[in-house]
Amino acid sequence: MKRVYITGRIAALLIACLCGMPVLAASGHQDLTQLRVQVEQFLLSQSAGLPGKVSVSAAAVDSRLKLASCDNLQMSLPPGSKIWGRTSVGVRCNAPQVWTIYVQANVQVMAEYLIAAGPLAQGHIITEQDLAKSQGDLAKLPPGVFTDANQAVGRAVYVPLSAGTVLRQEMLRILPVVQQGQKVVLNTIGEGFRVSAEGTALSNAGEGQRVKVKVGNGQVVSGLARQGGLIEVIF
Repeated sequence: MKRVYITGRIAALLIACLCGMPVLAASGHQDLTQLRVQVEQFLLSQSAGLPGKVSVSAAAVDSRLKLASCDNLQMSLPPGSKIWGRTSVGVRCNAPQVWTIYVQANVQVMAEYLIAAGPLAQGHIITEQDLAKSQGDLAKLPPGVFTDANQAVGRAVYVPLSAGTVLRQEMLRILPVVQQGQKVVLNTIGEGFRVSAEGTALSNAGEGQRVKVKVGNGQVVSGLARQGGLIEVIF
């Protein structure tokens, strides 16, 4: 009678199968399915501040890759990679063996964005009545779209726009509340004190934008532009 010899590892697998126990990968290779899930979780955490509803889908990792099982995974976005749309995630294993792969993924951002409710002439100052909302994947739109009316109201139309145009920052100009060479009042505010001084604005600035001011003693101070020729410096 021919005898069949079974190695210890194979025997252990057979016993596990017969007993209904979960069978672990005997090769010591990284679980690529779990790796894909981790990439999706990483992108969800990175996109937490994006508007609207975010959904992530990572591409399956090539099953031909035989990566050593990793105890210390590190994920990052390569320089120049976007957090939405088609993107790439760098996955590096630091221990026990060092390896690096890149996993492709798609991040969809479904949200409302602003469009022109009607034709807008050049120089027109945007009001809430000029705005309408549409909804879609922000990742498929050009950069700089507006998602909040407060971002657009009060800006001036830079070029004539037709109804339904997706409004972007480059189309609407912030009106300056302070102009270069204008005499301004510099208010320095701190805990328990407020000091005012006169100065000269060194550039144009819209509401809330940072501008440099030259005061009487020649010193240059940076503050936030406010309506009425006021510059606010807060300590």
